[in-house]
Amino acid sequence: MGTKTPHLLVEAGDLNETALLPGDPGRVEAIAEYLDDVEDVTKNREYRVVNGSYQGTPVTVCSTGVGCPSAAIAVEELVDVGVERFLRVGTTGALQPDIDEGDVVVASAAAKYEGTTTRYEDLRYPAVASIDVVDAVVDAAEANDERVRVGPVVTDDAYYAEDEEIADDWMDAGMVAVEMEAAAIFTLARRHGLEAGAILAVDGNLVRGEQKTAADEDEFTESAKEGIRREIEVALDAVKNLEA
Repeated sequence: MGTKTPHLLVEAGDLNETALLPGDPGRVEAIAEYLDDVEDVTKNREYRVVNGSYQGTPVTVCSTGVGCPSAAIAVEELVDVGVERFLRVGTTGALQPDIDEGDVVVASAAAKYEGTTTRYEDLRYPAVASIDVVDAVVDAAEANDERVRVGPVVTDDAYYAEDEEIADDWMDAGMVAVEMEAAAIFTLARRHGLEAGAILAVDGNLVRGEQKTAADEDEFTESAKEGIRREIEVALDAVKNLEA
């Protein structure tokens, strides 16, 4: 028997080489609905881990919780047990006026408006997605007739401090969206010599004053939920392409 990691409660050999990383543990279940041979591996705190296969391609799904600290723990422990590729499957707030709720964004890089990555390296080092992962996601989207917006996102720690002034500044800088985990995932993957990317469904538009709001006691509106459904399908097809 090996040594289990302290948070994910997994050990070497338990997981597959590619992991999809939703923030929400509930989204693990949504992704698992597309998989065959689903195996519940562990569930602890914000982390839920399952294995399965998508059209013959093995994949692990692991939730990260909200924010870079918990995402960094997940990535570090996944690396420890042999995972080599990471694809965040999450939600985001748009920062350009032509991006609508339910649209899908593919992150090419992430601005570090968070504190976790500075514990690993100087702020001047970039948090960038792996080009092979970005290309695989874009190719999968095109094959699904899915239009995606590719560009840099902001990873921010302070959800309730995202006011109009900072949103306009991010917009002017050409950032396409803001989320809370990609910078840590990209940074740690790069530092370990591994691959990472992120596909994100839009659940609001900050520069248009359209904040994410609950709908009928549900976290997401129907438009946002449709975007999440489409991004999951694209993400899984991208994994199949990367493993081919």
